[in-house]
Amino acid sequence: MFRRRIALILLATCVFANAADRPDPPARDPHGPGFVEATELPDGAVPPINVNGNFIIGPTHAPAPEMIAKVDVPKGTVHEFVMESKDSKIYPGIARDKGTFGTPDPDNPAKLVVTTSHPAPYTRKLAVYVPQQYKPGTEAPFIVGADGPDTLLFTALDNLIAQKRVPAMIAISIGNGSGDAQGSQRGLEYDTMSSLYAEFVETEVLPLVESQCNVKLTKDPNGRATMGCSSGASCAMIMAWYRPDLYRRVLSLSGTFVNQQWPWNPETPHGAWGFHEEIIPNSPVKPIRIWMHVGDKDLLNPNIMQDNMHDWVLANERMAKALAEKGYDYQFTFARNAKHCERIVKEQLLPQALEYLWQGYPSEP
Repeated sequence: MFRRRIALILLATCVFANAADRPDPPARDPHGPGFVEATELPDGAVPPINVNGNFIIGPTHAPAPEMIAKVDVPKGTVHEFVMESKDSKIYPGIARDKGTFGTPDPDNPAKLVVTTSHPAPYTRKLAVYVPQQYKPGTEAPFIVGADGPDTLLFTALDNLIAQKRVPAMIAISIGNGSGDAQGSQRGLEYDTMSSLYAEFVETEVLPLVESQCNVKLTKDPNGRATMGCSSGASCAMIMAWYRPDLYRRVLSLSGTFVNQQWPWNPETPHGAWGFHEEIIPNSPVKPIRIWMHVGDKDLLNPNIMQDNMHDWVLANERMAKALAEKGYDYQFTFARNAKHCERIVKEQLLPQALEYLWQGYPSEP
C-alpha cells in the first residue's frame, strides 16, 4: 500500500501552480488499499436518499431529470446584486500577483511562504433564489453556496420544491472575492480554519439579503445548510464545524480537505487536512449532517509544496472514515470517470444530494 501511494504521488511531482499546466491525475481505484469500504451501484444509479455510508457510482453520468427546467413547474425569482470590498469590515480585500504562487518554507514543508500577496479591492456577485412557494413574512430555511451564482442549484430547487422533496428554501449563492489558493481573497475566505467566513455571511450578507429581497431567514441551525465545490466545499464544512449554532447541513463536491490554509496558523498547521487527521477524531461529535463526493480523477498534489497533504481523493476518503468512526450522519459518493468538480457529475448528483441533506426537515411548515 505504501509503495503504491508513493508511486501515485511521484506521478504528480512535475506540477505547476497554473491549473492549465497540470497533467491529468491518474484514475484511482475506490477499492484500493486504505480506502473506505463502499457499495458499488449499477451504472447510472445514485445512492438512496435515506441511507448513510459510502457508495460508488459511474462510469457514465447523465443529468438527473430534476436538472432540466420544466415549463409547468413554478419558477423561483432570482435577485442579483454586488458587494464591494470597501463595504466589508471583515474582508477589506487581498490579491496575489498574477503569475506568482509561493515557496515552501525550508524548515516546514507544510507551510507555504507567499510574498506577493497584498491589499487589493474586489467586487463579488450575489444571487438569491426565492422560491415561488415562499410565504412573505415567514421565516424560511436556506442554503448558502460558494462560488456563485449557481444556476444549477436554482433549477434543482424549482423541481424538488415543487415535488415537496425538499423544503421551500431560499438559496444564497455568493461569489468569491477573486483569485485562488494561498495569498488570494478566495483562499483567505474558503480555506481559513476559523469561524470568520460564517461570521461574514451572518453579519454582512444575510442582513443584505433580507433587506434587498424582502425575505426572513430562519435562525434555526437545522434549517440552514452550506454547500460548495473544491475550496468552496471545505468552506462549507468549516462554516458548520466552527459555527454549528448557525449551520448543521453540509454539501461538499470535490472537497478541498487538504493543506491549503494561508496565512499559516500553528493552531491548525495542516489546514483542512487537519479535519480528518486529528480534529474530527479528537473532538466531540457535532450535530452536523454531511453529504460528500469525490471523483476518481480528482486533484492530486497540484502545487509545489510536495507535503503529502494535497491528494483530494485520499483526503475525502479519510474524511469518510473519520466521520464513520465518530458516528456522523453522512453519505460519501465516489464517482468513477470523474474529474474535479465536473459539471456532468454535479448534474447527476445534486438533486439526490439535496434530498439526502434535508432528511428530517419538514418539506412544509
